[in-house]
Amino acid sequence: MLKNTLTPLLLALLVGATGCHRLSDYVDEVEPTKPNTKLYASGLAYPLGLEMGDNNRLWVTENGTGQNDGQVSMIMPSGKVYPAIVGFPTFINPEGLPGGLNHMAYRDGILYILNDLSGRLYMADVSRFKPGDSPVQASSLPSQEIRSFILEYDFGPEDTNETNIYNLAFGPEGDLYIVAAAANAIIRRDAQTGELSVFAHFADIPNPTPIGPPMIDVVPTAIVWDGDRFLVSSLIGFPFPVGASNIYALDTQGNISIYQEGFTSLVDIALGPNEQPFVLQYSEFGLPMGFKPDMGRIIMASGSGKTVLKDHLNYPTALVLDGRKAYVTSLEDGTVTRIIW
Repeated sequence: MLKNTLTPLLLALLVGATGCHRLSDYVDEVEPTKPNTKLYASGLAYPLGLEMGDNNRLWVTENGTGQNDGQVSMIMPSGKVYPAIVGFPTFINPEGLPGGLNHMAYRDGILYILNDLSGRLYMADVSRFKPGDSPVQASSLPSQEIRSFILEYDFGPEDTNETNIYNLAFGPEGDLYIVAAAANAIIRRDAQTGELSVFAHFADIPNPTPIGPPMIDVVPTAIVWDGDRFLVSSLIGFPFPVGASNIYALDTQGNISIYQEGFTSLVDIALGPNEQPFVLQYSEFGLPMGFKPDMGRIIMASGSGKTVLKDHLNYPTALVLDGRKAYVTSLEDGTVTRIIW
């Protein structure tokens, strides 16, 4: 779970310029005009993370029924789904929804998989996995325990005493950068030694609304490396104010600055053409109903302007870009949708 201040649905879910380019420099190349949207895969059991591997094969994490039956599945270009790794720890959270498995990263045939219930990073060699092969057990995978390091680290007066290792990406020298969403922090894992260190910590901000506590969390949800800096998407804690989420830029020392302001409840970020950042909006929050259905969006960000690639997405959780193709999960619908523009 992300934080104890989030609503039940989001608890289940988590549960400047771009280089030398601006959006106006190449908007004719990528501006979405009547993007083609297609249901790519369905019948998934609470899918959360999504990653592109070799040969246009997608990998998806599924939380199953929440009875320690989480799995990673491979989605072929045809949309057919094959279970590859089964038996990940999952649970039913207090709101009655499955959780545990989060996001993945892929490099050189290896999937790096985060599981918040076990607090571990799993490493799976899927380079030889073929459709129809018998899935392997998660318990047989090499893994590294991450949670203890985060819980034992002193973040100061804003220490949440929570973790939720939620997302991750490769950075310089092959190091992994792990988003500890409930700790409001980014953890660096050394590629050579596996040693962990705190790379960045996000301070609370004043609540801009009359509802809720005076200070609210800046929750990092995803990270990418564009070759010059890291970009991090964020979700602002309760009452999840519209327009209060930012994209942050981090230098190689972990110093934080704002790349672009004015987003809402961002849960993922990916790089598109010319290293252009695209972000994924989960929904908008409103009382008394909470997060609203069909309010998800994929948005191109230029550092100043915004262009909506696709809206009316139903509680999306993960975004993958492959050229002019976008793939997005829906935790609620159990689907992956493909958008071509």
